[in-house]
Amino acid sequence: MNKYEQKLSQWLYGSPRHIRALEVAGTLALPQWSLAAGFVRNLAWDRLHGLDISPFADIDLIYFDPMDLSTESERRYEASLKALAPEYPWSVKNQARMHQRNGDKPYSSTLDAMGYWPEKETAIGVSLSADDEAATEDGTVNLHGGILVFTSAFGFESLFELRLTHNPKRARSLFEHRVASKR
Repeated sequence: MNKYEQKLSQWLYGSPRHIRALEVAGTLALPQWSLAAGFVRNLAWDRLHGLDISPFADIDLIYFDPMDLSTESERRYEASLKALAPEYPWSVKNQARMHQRNGDKPYSSTLDAMGYWPEKETAIGVSLSADDEAATEDGTVNLHGGILVFTSAFGFESLFELRLTHNPKRARSLFEHRVASKR
């Protein structure tokens, strides 16, 4: 676990709302799942700016299931999450189908899909794994029988440098629109 993952683990562990969201998302046991985008980015930037943790605008649960590309499944998963934690604004997307919407070649994994997101700092996700073997040896935080597992398409440095970086795989205009719309 690198220094950035250790700091993110500390911040996540210090936020009961984030931990609850991870635990609830983990109940679905989706393949290659992560809570990503603003879930990690906003927490990091709030902490780095010395601010209180912002309310969730949405919680992006991403996963990769090439055997079921239906949007109906995503809606069912969202309904399940809302039944377990109705206070959270869940958004569930199967990254195995997002290439169709984005006009890309098919993605091979959640991590590959994240590599096409418009800004690099959102391409960081976190999940809980039930595997406890490495929990004490590498500094990973152990939470209720699970460990935090980070996924990042571009690393963590620019997130911690408070940068917002355009991904050249996406049109600059899309990046600029997202910057303006999300302020």
